[in-house]
Amino acid sequence: MKERRIDLPMSIRIITDSTCDLSLSQLQELDIECIPLSVYFGEEQYLDKVELSPEAFYQKLSQSHDLPTTSQLNPEAFIARFQPELEQGHEIVGIFLSSRLSGTFQSAVIAKEQLQSDKIHLVDTMNVSFGNVLLLRHAAKLRDEGKSAEEICQALDSIKDRLAVYGVVATLKYLHKGGRLSASAAAVGTMLQLKPIVGIKDGAVVSVSKSRGYKSAFRHLVHLLEREPADPQYGFAFAHANAPEAVPDLISAISAHCSVEPYILCDVGPVIGTHTGPGCVGFAYVKAE
Repeated sequence: MKERRIDLPMSIRIITDSTCDLSLSQLQELDIECIPLSVYFGEEQYLDKVELSPEAFYQKLSQSHDLPTTSQLNPEAFIARFQPELEQGHEIVGIFLSSRLSGTFQSAVIAKEQLQSDKIHLVDTMNVSFGNVLLLRHAAKLRDEGKSAEEICQALDSIKDRLAVYGVVATLKYLHKGGRLSASAAAVGTMLQLKPIVGIKDGAVVSVSKSRGYKSAFRHLVHLLEREPADPQYGFAFAHANAPEAVPDLISAISAHCSVEPYILCDVGPVIGTHTGPGCVGFAYVKAE
């Protein structure tokens, strides 16, 4: 784990939510605070990654007859995290999942209004999971370079629309049952038992294509990358939902066409895994201008 630079001012605190799917150790390395959402198996509540690891979640998911549910963060959760930081004289850069996927961002807005502080700066990423990983890593880099909170937010706003996020999922039934994808789009995943490819567009999950098996899907992802090349300064993020064996092949397919360094690898955690189900594997990058 890298050491934090002690000569930099630590007046800016970056706060995110657990749907970013960075592990606790990765968050610590980046010096980013995380507020966990909750996952419910029946009446049992678990804090995302705090009380339920990705490994334990997929084990429970495989044994559960009913789909788990998730809940958004409420304004009180944000106030409880924001207020101590403000009292210590810190400015806050809050980087949260798409407002089109959850009411969590709106809860952060309400918390800011209730605290009546101009030291809280909020970014609606219009993205989620490993897409947000790249924004968070860039925000941490800018903070460590001594950029102001306003400069960090402006930089993120300037690149978030260039994020390309694609995932191959085993089935779309979880996205459909979780209300994240329409019935017509979900039907694509059941036709001919194909592996659907999904992406994030305008802050929402969309169906991109369908393929037979991971290898065919990865070839299609390479075509998408060739059509919209990556900006090399931001690197890549790769992720999987209980499918680690598929990641090396994906990294190999992408790296045959461009450098993926510096890349970061993440586990799709309980909240996002509730909607994707097991078997999802994907990547994110920032498109070149």
